[in-house]
Amino acid sequence: MRTLREGSRGPAVQLLQLGLNRTGMASLAADGIFGPVTRVAVTAFQHRMGLKPDGIAGALTHRALKPWYTGYLTHRVQRGESFWSIARLYGAELASVMAANPALAPESIPLGAQIVVPLPFPVVPTDIDYCAELVAYCVEGLAARYPALRAGSIGHSVMGHPLWSLQAGQGANRVLYNAAHHANEWITVPVLLRYAEELGSAAARGGSLMGTTAAEILDYATITLIPCVDPDGMDLVTGELTQGRDYEEARRIAADYPRFPFPGGWKANIRGVDLNLQYPAGWEQARRNKFALGITSPAPGDFVGAAPLTAPESRALYEYTRGFDPALTISLHTQGEVIYWKYLDVEVPGAQEIAALFADLSGYAAEDTPYASGFAGYKDWFIQDYIRPGFTLELGRGVNPLPIADFDAIYERVRGILILGALVT
Repeated sequence: MRTLREGSRGPAVQLLQLGLNRTGMASLAADGIFGPVTRVAVTAFQHRMGLKPDGIAGALTHRALKPWYTGYLTHRVQRGESFWSIARLYGAELASVMAANPALAPESIPLGAQIVVPLPFPVVPTDIDYCAELVAYCVEGLAARYPALRAGSIGHSVMGHPLWSLQAGQGANRVLYNAAHHANEWITVPVLLRYAEELGSAAARGGSLMGTTAAEILDYATITLIPCVDPDGMDLVTGELTQGRDYEEARRIAADYPRFPFPGGWKANIRGVDLNLQYPAGWEQARRNKFALGITSPAPGDFVGAAPLTAPESRALYEYTRGFDPALTISLHTQGEVIYWKYLDVEVPGAQEIAALFADLSGYAAEDTPYASGFAGYKDWFIQDYIRPGFTLELGRGVNPLPIADFDAIYERVRGILILGALVT
């Protein structure tokens, strides 16, 4: 986390405000503006934690706030302590503490054992803007609190941010979901993270999702989630990246294409390559289509790159998919409330029926991909090479980037697709 002080703005400030609120010491509007009220709250927290009370959120303050960023802390067991007493000490739920530590017998916790203590709020926030740092905190917290979830990375972005993965289950039916190929479609990131938390929580507590127990889902399927394919671009769009060489280069690129509002209209990776036009499925046709529109060099969107798979983010997802070998993929985009399920005339057994089921679950329309958008996408490549069901979901309606205020309505519509997507093949 960058150092934050009075006058700072952006998603990192929203996360700071959220963390302070989660401690119970503040009740801040998570507006992303570090003003005098936020400074007072930071100073009070620093007093409580024995830090220098300067009102500046630097490395030590962020480290002290990390449990409230990630949703968990660790505790080393002392003589005479039990799960119940530890839960009570931190205001946590006893059931959550026990579920997070399945390898320890409640009646005889070893002295000195380090246990995970889930704090009494969800890991995944759904009311603040996202940045790469928040994604990292969420992935860490989810994997720590919910033993069914396994965290990893499939590669790195141009700027070096990890391309995080979360995996659950051990079944033969392998499915892969991804979000935020496009920077200004970042609202899809908390959609996948929220689903991961719902699945992980149900598995930890022996619960069910839409009438099927989490245990049954995870016995039948292995689910991989890639919650953010374009973390650099997301930071640009949400206002977390506002200075430095990469920002200045992006601003220079945008100046050549004023039709894209800056930074809100930015779809590409930080080098101006559209990550969902990077896959080897009609890439040459995509190039012709976009060049005809005047997109002939790095741009905020619609530039196909010098060749397929030259962007590290698309290459990483391509290579991971080849190794994982999924039976079905779902890519989350925005907006339009549409499900795209075809690539050209490739006939995929069962795909149309699955698309119809997804349409019934969500109220979205199942449609053919428009010709101008129908090449070089991840879904297109997956269908072409694997002849298996691949879907693009266009979530919500409006102008990208959709506001986080739309999250609840969007998630409610697509939740059933994410749950049943692991069970339909």
